[in-house]
Amino acid sequence: KTEHGWFQAHIYKFDDETSTFIVECPEHVWLAHGLDKAGPDESIAFCEKLFASNLQGEKLMSNARHLRGSAWINFTRVKCDQWWLKNANGAHVVLLGDAVHTAHFAIGSGTKLALEDAIDLTRKFIELGDGPDRIEEVLTRYQADRSIEALRLQNAAWNAMEWFEVCGERYCDQLEPPQFMYSMLTRSQRISHENLRLRDKAWLEGYERWLAERDGVRVPAGQTPPPPMFTPYTVRGLTLKNRVVVSPMAQYSCVDGVPGDYHLVHLGARAMGGAGLVFAEMTCTSPDARITPGCPGLYNAEQKAAWKRIADWIHTNSDAKFAMQLGHAGAKASTRLAWEGIDLPLESGNWPIVSASPQQYLPGISQMSRELSPAEMQTILQQFVQATKDAAEIGVDWMELHCAHGYLLSEFISPLTNHRTDEYGGTLENRLRYPIEVFKAMRAVWPQDKPMSVRISAHDWVEGGITPADAVEIARAFKAAGADMIDCSSGQVSKKEKPVFGRMFQTPFADRIRQEAGIATIAVGAISEADHVNSIIAAGRADLCAIARPHLANPAWTLSEAARIGYTPMAWPKQYRNAKQQMEANFARAQAAAAQNAPATK
Repeated sequence: KTEHGWFQAHIYKFDDETSTFIVECPEHVWLAHGLDKAGPDESIAFCEKLFASNLQGEKLMSNARHLRGSAWINFTRVKCDQWWLKNANGAHVVLLGDAVHTAHFAIGSGTKLALEDAIDLTRKFIELGDGPDRIEEVLTRYQADRSIEALRLQNAAWNAMEWFEVCGERYCDQLEPPQFMYSMLTRSQRISHENLRLRDKAWLEGYERWLAERDGVRVPAGQTPPPPMFTPYTVRGLTLKNRVVVSPMAQYSCVDGVPGDYHLVHLGARAMGGAGLVFAEMTCTSPDARITPGCPGLYNAEQKAAWKRIADWIHTNSDAKFAMQLGHAGAKASTRLAWEGIDLPLESGNWPIVSASPQQYLPGISQMSRELSPAEMQTILQQFVQATKDAAEIGVDWMELHCAHGYLLSEFISPLTNHRTDEYGGTLENRLRYPIEVFKAMRAVWPQDKPMSVRISAHDWVEGGITPADAVEIARAFKAAGADMIDCSSGQVSKKEKPVFGRMFQTPFADRIRQEAGIATIAVGAISEADHVNSIIAAGRADLCAIARPHLANPAWTLSEAARIGYTPMAWPKQYRNAKQQMEANFARAQAAAAQNAPATK
């Protein structure tokens, strides 16, 4: 660490006499040290002085003479849509390795990728034939099959590259050394918690013990520590038994906004399924705030009584905590039930819709929304306040404000949907003004010993929209307003979005916000197994993990995952305990059989 920031070096053996020595730093640090004006020799001298203790008197050699203008470059990501062509002479030209897909050196797979490309191409010729009439079929199959694996590796390499590009500022000062090491080892999101156990079981169990004890869990000598996902988490006066959250998921099954028997069974089953925190779906603050006629509300006495019935049942029959997410659909209101045509306007009975600025979510299809006046904004704010008071009175444990996914408060935040010219439009600070006003008003009436979180879209996935850097500023603003946690989702603000999906694809947003804004986060999105949750929590990328679709398929997902990974201390509801040992034994038997049938490794 220098007076201007962090440098790091990637050092690994090249041959018997030399090592590769790659120096990296953030651009602002590079500029602050004047390295943009330094020639290769000056840069080498700077790095020799900086890393003198590592070099132990040895000199650095530069192979950067071939670069244009500077010994310093940014990593170039190459991704080709077409991997081969037939040239003017009728010959087929095929791209391999870095010519068609670069992978950052942080995963050390560049040369290996090229060799695997060549091996796969050779196998395709053997499989399909090598005659002139077979060449284009072979090349087409080669690209179709190989591009999938190459993309997986590129995404992993991209994650690793981003980790190293920010590790000084984002992790070195924030994480304790054991967690910093874990974060580095799992930086690509391909090396997971259980992968580390295969590599070094003793080290990982030692780390799990350190993590559990740091979080207040006393682990007696000789006893196996709990996996990270099964450590408790305390915020304000509330302690969750583990780090698993049932994510809020729209069910479109209410009548007149009243949650009925369906919601009692749906939420009750998931509360008994082992998660520490169970969210109800977005609950709306007025009839016109609903996404669909089937969405729940908390704006009259009948709804309040129905929610109290559910909260009481959860508290009586489980040790899960119950959370409510309040929101207003804005320009995405007055639409059909999802299975009748998601986001499409009602065939009849549409109600007028409002938003930060006039818009159609589905251009040419959706209703045109009307811009809210300041007076109407205050009316809606008071509706949020009243719903918050009602939630507190019926015993809800946790409150979340929905500021994501293109709903009303998200429409104020995103420049894609907010074109106002008053004090609520323009700069990010102005666009945040109304959501912050709503949050502060809710926080003022919500019990001080109970947590409040905010769900945001941390990336609009559209040029000119909210970026992950903006999301850090958004999180800082809500933190200053009293938020305890940021629930980090993304997208659904514009139909022009181009999200990059993949397992745990939104976790990097939670990680960045947690480290840079200094606020606890919930990771959500394509988190589907215990290994994902353990990896995220252990690395400090988030404090909680919200699991959505897996909980639709299996209400007892948390209990099942505990059994699958062999965490036998997991407590089950007394009514279900007869199934516990059987499930644990079945998983253990299946894993033993899989291990016995696995190919031998050297």
